[in-house]
Amino acid sequence: MSTDTPTETLPEGWPEESAQRLEKARALQALGVRPYPTRFERSHRLGEIHAAHGEKTLEALEAEQPPARIAGRVMLKRPHGKASFATLSDGEGELQVYIRQQDVGEAAYKVFDLVDRGDYVGVVGRVMRTRKGELSVQASELHFLSKALLPPPEKWHGLSDVESRYRQRYVDLMIAPDVRRTFVARSAMVAELRRFLDARGYVEVETPMMQPIAGGAMARPFVTHHNTLDMELFLRIAPELYLKRLVVGGLEKVYEINRNFRNEGISSMHNPEFTMLEFYTACFDCDDVIRITEELIAAAADKVLASAPALYKERPISFARPFARVTMKDAIASGARLQGLALDRAVLDAPDALEAWSASGVLEGRRNHKGQALNKARYAGLSHGKRVAQLFEDLAEGAIWDPTFIIDFPVEISPLAKTRPQDPSTAERFELYAAGMEIANGFSELNDPLEQRQRFLDQLQEREKGDDEAHQMDEDYIRALGYGLPPTGGCGVGIDRLAMLLTGSPSIRDVILFPLMRPERGGSETEKTPQGHRDTEG
Repeated sequence: MSTDTPTETLPEGWPEESAQRLEKARALQALGVRPYPTRFERSHRLGEIHAAHGEKTLEALEAEQPPARIAGRVMLKRPHGKASFATLSDGEGELQVYIRQQDVGEAAYKVFDLVDRGDYVGVVGRVMRTRKGELSVQASELHFLSKALLPPPEKWHGLSDVESRYRQRYVDLMIAPDVRRTFVARSAMVAELRRFLDARGYVEVETPMMQPIAGGAMARPFVTHHNTLDMELFLRIAPELYLKRLVVGGLEKVYEINRNFRNEGISSMHNPEFTMLEFYTACFDCDDVIRITEELIAAAADKVLASAPALYKERPISFARPFARVTMKDAIASGARLQGLALDRAVLDAPDALEAWSASGVLEGRRNHKGQALNKARYAGLSHGKRVAQLFEDLAEGAIWDPTFIIDFPVEISPLAKTRPQDPSTAERFELYAAGMEIANGFSELNDPLEQRQRFLDQLQEREKGDDEAHQMDEDYIRALGYGLPPTGGCGVGIDRLAMLLTGSPSIRDVILFPLMRPERGGSETEKTPQGHRDTEG
């Protein structure tokens, strides 16, 4: 049935007002007006009208009478007999239109009587200023473009329910200009990241989203099945191993802005589907990657903030360079002191001493910045490196506010990174933190194929012990390394979390247009934070 024949039954649950709007759509058709026409040619966006004529006086506009063809959604309608006003919005801006029966004709004015708030209309006329001084377009033609059968929320109240805002993002964008600005800022940020790398000779590529082995990070994957090949596949948790294969092949400066998928918890900082930038550079080590990552993040911040301070949870964040650099163990010791705990580097360096300290009960009754309870069982049975990493998450992570590089990670949680030559227990790895969140993760890439294979075998043992986030074996990646990966530095940047900081958005759902939601009848949106999660944004 044609979309210009509004005779269908309304869906169950739509409000009573929708039936009234449907009748108006049928009345429009009876007048020979298509409720859903094909196109309308406009000369200006509404913001362009303000930019071009916003400073002109009433007298100047009367003399000039600049023509305009505009379109927008009716946000407000004020009928006054044979002359009416309406406020249109096209997302970028708003503008008043002035409609008189004597200008548009009796037939078109009858059409305006059938216009509801939320309908999309086109107006042809001239730019003018009312006697009260408001910039407007005086209509000579009115074109109906789309009938809204569902009434929009009141503009000044919007969608009061947070879940509805995320679920009905189209309404959220329609009503709340700040939401639109957030996503425009995110787009500008991503464009700047891409421009930064392109200008430095990096090649943008695309790697598989469906992979036979879920590799490149320590996370639980989503599993799917390819019917024709009758094989199990995984939605990628990271593109890392494919990008390093390309460096082996000679693409020595390579990056991808990618969607990743991790079958883990949902919280204000975690969405199962998220966006990352990963880039790899031949002949770079960890220090080189820190340097370029700092430049990259600072450039993105400057692009979005235009030298204004970032404000997150009502607290400023400084992206001024240089960013601080702190070892993981020093960060733990500092975080412990802030909480009145005695935990020095000597204990952190000694496996037996640290195990005894964490088992002493000194942390009982405390919670970390994520609200998770700290107790002896949380640290029992962990290797020394994993215990250090867990204590960093619990005692130090939440205290980091301005961008800070945490360096010198335990090798047990860094299966793809090189070890420091002078300390085989420590990886040449960093993570960038700000506002208590991990923003980036990078390291000197392990390029010894035999050592990498042994690391994978060690991870398989961890998997057999019950760690379902441990890395799987990837023999083809080992084969690629066998052909010779040059010294390489790589980094992954969490796009969503960086956007949170630069737009002042408290939840990751505020910067993802369509975050994952339960079915509408599936109950409440319970937030769950994955235990021991260490990878950017999963």
